[in-house]
Amino acid sequence: MTVLSEHHSGKKRNASPCHTSINGVGVGFRSNHFEYIEKNQPDIPWFEVLIDNYMMDAGSSLYYLEKAAEAYPVTFHGVGMSLGSTDQLNKDYLEKLKNLIKQFNPVYVSDHLCWTSVNGYHSHDLLPMPYTDEAIKLLVAHIKQAQDFLERRILIENVSSYLNFKDSIMSEWEFLKIVVEESDCDVLLDINNIYVSAVNHNVDAIQYIKNIPAERVKEMHLAGYTDMGTHLLDTHGEAVHVPVWKLYEQALNKFGNIPTLIEWDNDVPEFSVLEEEAAKAEVIMKKVRACAA
Repeated sequence: MTVLSEHHSGKKRNASPCHTSINGVGVGFRSNHFEYIEKNQPDIPWFEVLIDNYMMDAGSSLYYLEKAAEAYPVTFHGVGMSLGSTDQLNKDYLEKLKNLIKQFNPVYVSDHLCWTSVNGYHSHDLLPMPYTDEAIKLLVAHIKQAQDFLERRILIENVSSYLNFKDSIMSEWEFLKIVVEESDCDVLLDINNIYVSAVNHNVDAIQYIKNIPAERVKEMHLAGYTDMGTHLLDTHGEAVHVPVWKLYEQALNKFGNIPTLIEWDNDVPEFSVLEEEAAKAEVIMKKVRACAA
């Protein structure tokens, strides 16, 4: 077993390419913090990697990912599968993803309950699905194809939304539940996205959480939204808001101490700010554990 060199922080971590689980509260692996993470090896239990950023020749980014993956468990989070599109799955994308999975052995691989492309055109946004039987059939087929190709189960994340489709015949949680059970995948439950969509559509966020099958939830996300006055916008550019922390506690009571990510993608702050947010989540985790004991 190799060991990463000791830096000025005085900390040393054993390197391992075969991490098989994650626990506690991780943070996103962002380029703003690459050098800090390598030099200081912060006391963070795991990192989530936006894997689309490494599909091409990633240069120095790939170097930093290699170092991080030796020292920490990592998960892969993608935005490019476009599982809800009527297009066929992009085999080139999946091939690149599979190669990176073989190289870095992430604990989980996740993408979104959405579509991002149509007729080969990419929107660069996570577009919500109509909650219909036809959409379920399409998603289930694509998730099964992706899992068969990658030779592993994937996690599907709920997205935030700002409109409702007139053709929808069920709630989002009913839709998500059917999709994951019929495709035999798992769930990455984004608590911020649940809250944002609940406010925007005037639905009950607690009811949403109560109806998600606990055995499917393997990871949770926390992030910050922006209040636009008429609606909430999922920006991932602020600290986690109080209502989301409260909803997170409810989720922990239902699902147990599920590994949780602090997600911050825009106006990324100093790493210490992410550590503070992670510490807040850890406090809530400990509180829920104490109450359950």
